[in-house]
Amino acid sequence: MGIYLGDGHIISKPRQHHLTVSCCDAWPGLIDEAEAAMRVVLPQASTSRVQRTGCTDVKSYSRHWTCLFPQHGPGRKHERSIVLEPWQNEIVRAEPWALVRGLIHSDGCRNVNWTTRTVGGERKRYEYPRYLFSNESMDIMRILTTTLDQLGVEWKFARRNVLSVARRASVALMDEHIGPKY
Repeated sequence: MGIYLGDGHIISKPRQHHLTVSCCDAWPGLIDEAEAAMRVVLPQASTSRVQRTGCTDVKSYSRHWTCLFPQHGPGRKHERSIVLEPWQNEIVRAEPWALVRGLIHSDGCRNVNWTTRTVGGERKRYEYPRYLFSNESMDIMRILTTTLDQLGVEWKFARRNVLSVARRASVALMDEHIGPKY
C-alpha cells in the first residue's frame, strides 16, 4: 500500500484496470519488490515491466485493483481525498512497518545531514542520519504521521510537504525496520 500511495497509480479501461508503480532504475531491488508484492496480492493477475528513460514501470492488470485501492480516482493524489477504508486500516495496524517502508522507499530517503555548533569556543561540524519523506498530499502525510505516532517514531515537518525523522532513537528504530533502498 505504501509504494502505491507513493509511486503508484491505476488506469481504468473497460473491464480491466492496470496498476502501475514507477521505480527509479537506480534501485533494482525495489523494482523486484514492487513486482513481487503485486504477485502476492493478486497472483492470478498478469504482471510486466516497461522500461522508460531512467525508470521502470511495474504493471499488473486486473479488474480487482480498484477494489483493493478504492483511493483510486481521476486526477492527482494530492488534488483528491485519500482516506483508508476500515479494512485497510486493519492491515496497517497489523503491518505498520510495511506501510512506512513502502512510503519511505517510494518518496523518501535516509541521508546524513549536518550542522555546525560552537563547542568550547570552536566551531565544529556535526553530522547525523535522518529520514526524509516528501509528498504533496496532506492526506498521505497524515496516514504516515499517524502510523509513525503509533510506532513511537518522533517526527517533524521540515517544510510543509517534507517530513523529517532525525531523533537518534527514532532513526535507529527506522533503521531496524525500514532498511536501505537497494
